[in-house]
Formats: sequence, C-alpha cells, structure tokens
Amino acid sequence: MTKRLILCNCSESQPLDSAAIEQATGLPCSAVETTLCAPGNATAATAMNDGDAIFCCTQESRHFTELATDLGVEAPLFLDLRDRAGWSEQAKDTPAILPKLSALVAEAQLPAPATKTVDVASEGLCLILSPADPEVALATASRLSDILGVTVLLPATADAPESRGFDAIRGSLRSARGAFGGFTVTVDALQALDHTGRQWSWTAPRDGGRAECDIIIDLSGNAPLFPAPEKREGYLRADPKSPTAVADAVLAASQMVGTFEKTLFLRNEPLLCAHSRAEKTGCTRCLDACPTGAITSNGDHVSIDPMICAGCGACSSLCPSSAITYDAPPTDLLMRRIQTLAKAFLDAGGQTPRLLVIDAHVAEMIRLAARFDRGLPADVIPLEVEAIATFGHAEALAARAAGFVQTQILPGPRADVDVLHHEIALTNAISPNGAQLIEPPDPTALCDLLYAECDLPAPVETPQRPMGSRRQITRQAALALHSEGEALPLPEGAPYGAVLVDTESCTLCLSCVSLCPSGALGDNEDMPQLRFQEDACLQCGLCANVCPEDAITYEPRLNLSPEALSQQVLHEEEPFACVECGALFGVKSTIERITEQLAGKHAMFANPAAARMIQMCDSCRVNAQFHQDSSPFQGADRPRVRTTEDYLSKRRDH
Repeated sequence: MTKRLILCNCSESQPLDSAAIEQATGLPCSAVETTLCAPGNATAATAMNDGDAIFCCTQESRHFTELATDLGVEAPLFLDLRDRAGWSEQAKDTPAILPKLSALVAEAQLPAPATKTVDVASEGLCLILSPADPEVALATASRLSDILGVTVLLPATADAPESRGFDAIRGSLRSARGAFGGFTVTVDALQALDHTGRQWSWTAPRDGGRAECDIIIDLSGNAPLFPAPEKREGYLRADPKSPTAVADAVLAASQMVGTFEKTLFLRNEPLLCAHSRAEKTGCTRCLDACPTGAITSNGDHVSIDPMICAGCGACSSLCPSSAITYDAPPTDLLMRRIQTLAKAFLDAGGQTPRLLVIDAHVAEMIRLAARFDRGLPADVIPLEVEAIATFGHAEALAARAAGFVQTQILPGPRADVDVLHHEIALTNAISPNGAQLIEPPDPTALCDLLYAECDLPAPVETPQRPMGSRRQITRQAALALHSEGEALPLPEGAPYGAVLVDTESCTLCLSCVSLCPSGALGDNEDMPQLRFQEDACLQCGLCANVCPEDAITYEPRLNLSPEALSQQVLHEEEPFACVECGALFGVKSTIERITEQLAGKHAMFANPAAARMIQMCDSCRVNAQFHQDSSPFQGADRPRVRTTEDYLSKRRDH
C-alpha cells in the first residue's frame, strides 16, 4: 500500500504546498492541516485507521502514539519536516525547499531492521561506596533500603551503623569489573557486621572478599572505577558534596530493578581480525579507541564484551578489515540512507546538497535553531545517526560519490572527537574538503556557519552508489572522484597502502606470507617470489613485525590503478637446482650462503658428502641420509621371522 503524507503547517507557521509536495515526492498528501494535534481534530484518527500514514510532525509524536494505542492500531511513522525544512529562512521559496522535502520523505520510507538485544536482569542488589565521612552514604542507603537490596562499603575506621534496613561492611575496594546486572567487586580487609548481642561488632578482617551486585553507587569521591564512567551502565558516580548529584543517583538507581533490554551494538567476525598472529601483534586500532575497555585482546583476534560496550561505534569506523561492524542499525542501512537522500534531492531538481551528520543530542540544537533562528539552509540535509563515530571515511566518501558536495559532522558532547578527526583527515586526503568537523557553541552560531558563503568542492559529474564492504565502497567512491590510475597519498595510520620490501635484505623466507591476515602477501609455488595485492592490504603491521630481516616498511596510499587488484611481484630470485635430481627448490643465493657458512666448518657438515646434502631437495636429502654409512635411521638387523616349520622342528628335536 502506498504511504500517505499527513501535513500540518503548525498554526500557519510554515508554508506547505500539498500539491507541490505530492508532485515532488510521488506520494499522496492530505490537505494541509493547521492544528492536527488539536482536541477534536479527527484527521489524525482517520489517517491511522486507514494505515500507512506518515505524520510530518515529531513534536506531538507522543500524543499521536497514545491515540494509536486507543484506536488499537500501530503507531504511524513520524517525519520532522517542520524543524528540518519548514521553519527555514529559505522555506518561503517553495521550489527551493522541495528537493530537501523530497529527500527527507524518501529517507523516512526506508525499512529499519529490528535492533538486536539481550535481556539483562537486575534484582536491585546495590553497593554504595562511602566517602571518608560516611554520613552521606548512610543517608543514601536509608533512602533506597525500601526499594533495593543495599550494602554500604564503609571506611576501615567507620563506626557500625545503627540501622538494620541495609547491610554494612568495612574494607578497602581492590577492584571492580562487569556492568549493570553483573558487577563483581573484590574487597580487602573485609569486615562484616555481626548483629548479634547487645553490642554489634565487626568480624575479623580478611583479604580477597568477593561479592556480586547489580548496581554500584560511587560516593567515594575518588577516581572512577572504570574508564569512561558515564558510559558504564549501572555505575552511578556522584560527588558526595553535591546534594543534587546524589539525589540524581538515588533516582536513577531506584529505577534499575527488573528485566531490561541491552542493545547489541556490534557484530564481530573474528576470522577477519588482523590483531595478532603467532604471538606477533598487528592491528590495535579498536583496542586503542575503545573508551570503555569493552574490547580486549584474545589471542589472534579481539573479544568484545557486549555488556560493557556503550555503542560509540569508533571501532567500526577504524577497523580496516570489517571484522567489527556496527549493527544497531547495520552499516549497510546507513549507506542506503545516504544514497537515498542524495538521489531524491537531485531527482527533485536540487543541486550541490550538503550532508549534516548529527546525533540525538545535536538534533535538539537543530530544533532550537529552527524555532529561534534561521533554521537549516535549503541545501543542508540532516542525517541523524545513533552514534556519530560510526560515520567514518567510507560513509563520507559514499556521500561525495552519491552527489553531496560536502559532509559536515556536528558531534555531541560525548562523541570521540579524536576518532572523527582521524576519519575526516582520511576523507579529505581522498576527497579534498569533502568532510568538515563543526562545533558551533549554540544554535545561532550554527546558523551563521551554515549560511556563510564558503568554497565547496564541485559535485561529482556522474553520481555513483557504491556497494559492498566499507573498503570496497571507499575504492569505488574514490574512482568516482578521481581518474583511474592515480595513487593518492594518505596520512599515517590509514588502512590502505603499499608494502615496501628492501630486496637487499629480504631472503624470501616468506614468514610474512604465512601470517598475513588478509592474503595481501602471497608466494609462488613454482618460483621464489614474494607477491603482493595492494587492494587487500590492511596496513596492520604484522608482516613488518614478523620479518626477521626488518626488510618491510609501509607507504599509506590509495592506489586506484587496476594493478592494485591483482598480485604483483615485490621480490624474486633464481631458484636452486638440486644437485642430485635437478628439481628446483629454495633460493639460490640463500643455499649458496648457507653452504659457504657451514660446509667444512660445522661438525655436522665436516665431510663433503654431508655438506653436499645442503644442496639437495627434501626428498634427496632424506634418501642420502638413509643410505649413508652413519645413517641416524640405521638400526640393527631385523630378526628373522619365525615360521610354522621352526615350531615343528623344535617339537621333533624333543
């Protein structure tokens, strides 16, 4: 069934031309309402009963969702046309704003896959870490004792509390790990409170006491227990000297009882991981970037703890092999959103669109800019993403190839700006001025920045919609922006580039080939050769780390020539012919060098016959060793096999 746009000009505060929008988007539109959300307005209820309606208003989405519940129908889709397009200084010119409206409507129709989640159960077991003065911690415990199962960890010198509404222990916290619903703490000098008798007393201290809890309220005033503490679910850290902060922690903790859904943000393919091989470390990009410590080394690959992962998405942008990809929503959906926005804008007659990437926090700045200032320009298309760091160089280049002249990224306060700077630098190395990080302090500054005249790159002549992995999309987008055959220099740390081999040092031992995780380095079964496919190289560092001669270095670049897609010979030498059978084996220079160093100079190769074995292939060497006089394989003569005649003759003799 064709979807239908339900339009409202919000008390005539935005110009909407129903016929023009219907022609531009290809979707049927309702008559333009003035107060769609007003009591008694039956248009919304009728549209919901008819089904497949898109309400072009998000401000009153809660009201419309409740109405859908009352009607027993599914809630409709919501699209914010007002704050992102209608309340714009340029919206009075309807033809100018129509391409943007078309793009936003087209994106709203994309089906979104269900987010993967796992249930987390919390029984409300709460550990409160006390400051040196335990008064605040004890008061907090009293307030929560009727809701949660509370235990207070007091300093070693604290007096016993008089309340039995909660448990109290003394000691020093050694460590804490885990996340909401599954914390484990270790306490040294642990003393429990003995409540028997007239005078309560503390038990003898013991080290290494362990306990589990669902929630930790940290009022200690010390350094946080976890990296990025604001992203560790279930860990509530508050300044004990701030009543407001403590009250916020109490309120948050009181709501943490029951079963909750934890989003699974990432998809991990260990076989693609280039972290390590044979105890040699290669790529550590995700480990270095993870703010919460959810990613750890686990042998040849990395392991992700989904309970600790906060979904910032930095690892998915930095992973060179796509071993880690963002999955809430999937990366391919983000690519489709980018391409849909660009195509709809250009098909509606728009030119030189700009993409503004935001998260949920910054979306509020967009709404404020629309209400109190000039709003977004007609050529700026907002794209709201779950995690701003998931928008990396591949996405920015896909936007350029699809028709956007520039991507502007506006991060929220919790974004990893260092990762964004890295990805923008990589984007601009491939597409100069293709991406920009903007950080306006307020809505007015945002409007001033977006409306200011600036030099923008020229749009791509023929828009492309790359498909495949992020590496494939990057290459296809670069080919749409550059002529085939160019080699674009990239900044250090880029996941694309060439392997350079010092042929004077390389002995063709091929250790690098056996450990290359992507198959970029290869050999030749018939010739002593080191071959290399540049398009597959991850620049992970493994081959350089394992090379015994230190003969390998890297050149970060994006090679757009067809040769980058096939194996090229980096180093080759003449093979050695076996002195016994003539079969080619090994490297001639290496065999000659070993012969020179060992023949007549080592006890095992003192005589000419033994030294000659150095120059034999494996089969001939084994055969020669077997037949030599002092063969290590030679043993005593085998005993004769006894037969029936032997037994019969023995009996006759007796």
